[in-house]
Amino acid sequence: QVQLVESGGGLVQAGGSLRLSCAPSGRSYSVSAMGWFRRAPGKEREFVAVINWRGTSTYYADSVKGRFTVSRDNAKNTVYLQMNSLKPEDTAVYYCAAGGWGSNERDFASWGQGTQVTVTS
Repeated sequence: QVQLVESGGGLVQAGGSLRLSCAPSGRSYSVSAMGWFRRAPGKEREFVAVINWRGTSTYYADSVKGRFTVSRDNAKNTVYLQMNSLKPEDTAVYYCAAGGWGSNERDFASWGQGTQVTVTS
């Protein structure tokens, strides 16, 4: 399993933007699809976005489609989640995950510790 580290979370007003990053602490995961998930207070963890290993195919949850963009730079061994037009309901701990494809978290073998995103109204 790969150890993943997220960064870039913080406090932002509604309508603002944040960019999350995810990088492995050890070996490269450039051949792995990568996903983003989130857990809001009192809720189950849910799928946000996923990108294939080449960066040529992406898939989003309906709740973030058109506002969030997932991308990757395999040369830098980093995956990004650009979040625009943030809403208070986007407030959650955001996790990156490796090794799976799709929206089912059980398909992903490696996870980060998460980074907090708080959106104020």
